Amino acid sequence: MWIINDFNNNYLVILCGIFYSILCIFSIVTGLIYASGKKKLNPIELSDKFVAKLDSEDKLIKFTKKMGIITIIVGIIQGLTSLSIFKGYSTILYIVSISFTLFSILSASIKLKNKINMFPIIKLIFYIIILVVLIINNSLFI
Repeated sequence: MWIINDFNNNYLVILCGIFYSILCIFSIVTGLIYASGKKKLNPIELSDKFVAKLDSEDKLIKFTKKMGIITIIVGIIQGLTSLSIFKGYSTILYIVSISFTLFSILSASIKLKNKINMFPIIKLIFYIIILVVLIINNSLFI
C-alpha cells in the first residue's frame, strides 16, 4: 500500500516525499548542467576556505564537473528517498528515509560551518522538519 493512497491521515509524510521529489529533479538538472560544463559551480554552496583552494579557472572547471556527477548521484538518492517515503510500510524503506535525511542534515550543517547564507539554512530547517515528521510517523513504515 502506498502512503499517498491515504492522504488524509498522512499529508505531512506526503509533503516530505514531495519535498524530496522536488529536490531530486532540481539536483539532477543542476548536476547535468555542472557536469556538462555549461555553468560554473555556485560558490554560495562552498565555504570561503574551500573556494580559495580553487585558485585557477582550470581547477574550478574540473571540480565543477566532478560536483555535477556527485549532484546527479545525490539527486537519484533523493528520488529513492522520496519513493521510500511514498511507498512506506516497510522497515527498510523507513531506514532509507531516515538515513538519507540524517545525511542531508549533516551535509547542510557542514556547509554552514564556514559560510552562513539562507540556502543551506532553509535546507537544514526542512530536513529537520522531515526528520521529525518521519520519526513521529514511524508506525507508517514499521
